[in-house]
Amino acid sequence: MTAKAAQLRNQGVDVIDFGVGEPDFNTPSHIIEAAYNAMKNGYTKYTAGSGSIDLKQSIQSFLLRSRNVESIELDNIIVSSGAKQSLSVACQALFDKEDEVIIFSPYWVSFPEFVKIAGAKPVIVTTALENNFEPLLKDVEKAISRKTKGIIINSPGNPTGAVWSSVAFRGLLEIAKKNNITVISDETYDQLVFDGDFVPAEVINKNIGANILTVKSLSKTYAMTGWRVGFAFGEKTTIKAMAKIQAQTTSCPNSISQRAAMAALDSDQGFVYEMKKEFLKRRNTMNKALSTIDHIKICIPGGAFYYFVDLSYYYNKIDKNGKIIEDSFDLSNYILDEARVVTVAGDAFGAKNYIRLSFATNEDIINEGISRIKKSLSELKQ
Repeated sequence: MTAKAAQLRNQGVDVIDFGVGEPDFNTPSHIIEAAYNAMKNGYTKYTAGSGSIDLKQSIQSFLLRSRNVESIELDNIIVSSGAKQSLSVACQALFDKEDEVIIFSPYWVSFPEFVKIAGAKPVIVTTALENNFEPLLKDVEKAISRKTKGIIINSPGNPTGAVWSSVAFRGLLEIAKKNNITVISDETYDQLVFDGDFVPAEVINKNIGANILTVKSLSKTYAMTGWRVGFAFGEKTTIKAMAKIQAQTTSCPNSISQRAAMAALDSDQGFVYEMKKEFLKRRNTMNKALSTIDHIKICIPGGAFYYFVDLSYYYNKIDKNGKIIEDSFDLSNYILDEARVVTVAGDAFGAKNYIRLSFATNEDIINEGISRIKKSLSELKQ
């Protein structure tokens, strides 16, 4: 879709992009300045493979301030080239051939692939829009076997934007504790929660005691997607194993980006609050626009910057060229061809009835894009 959209733009076609998975804001100036000063002052060399001590101390302090995580030590933290690397390396450190790892659909596209790279088998548990994309605990218990070694959770979620309740977290962690299963909690979007405060998994876990590894990213929170900095924290032996693997792949995270990350974490968080306020306005704008389209189902996202829209009503309809819309790939392609709007097919996330729409763009573009989609859908025939 990205390549096709780029080709159209090169031809001068006006294309609206609802496929983007990153903030449209620039990185705050004080973070850029910190990177510039790092280069001037010689912070351009290798750091420790698991990240510099200075950055780990900033992470330690940030977690204490923002999440009341008091007992974390530096050896419990690993810095990576983006949260994506932490997730992949964690799977390689924790899982082996024949192991099974539970993943919830809709899932971020890379989760099953991380598990497969480790030689393990992803086991998919389906969730429903009607239940805020939270898993039913009976479905989780049914999916567990003697081979189950891990569960990957993602809240706020990509592609759904769903924020799980504390009840859902607690039930899942209790199951994990009972069955000696490691939980990997991807909390990339935890600072972009719109309705109430986000309660992280490790806070809920204090009275449960499951083995949990938490993964976080600076990419979405500080508009630093290209800087490639994320981190994970958890049990020391797991972090040590992850550091060994990471040292043999990327040696260390980018040293300049690490200094920028320190500035992001140590400074006033006003930028984050302002960006969240803007995303909330955009969420509400997209919700109002989507509500004018007939025969769709939506769950208002509690976080991140995505709507995951059930458009299955429009399957098996026919476009003006006589082509039958059979799945989300067909529908996404049709919307790009006819409406000139980029979307992401739900099949990529293990959810065939949906497409993902990002509201990481301004309100005028949101209204125009949804208007185009509405018109294109109305032109499909039985």
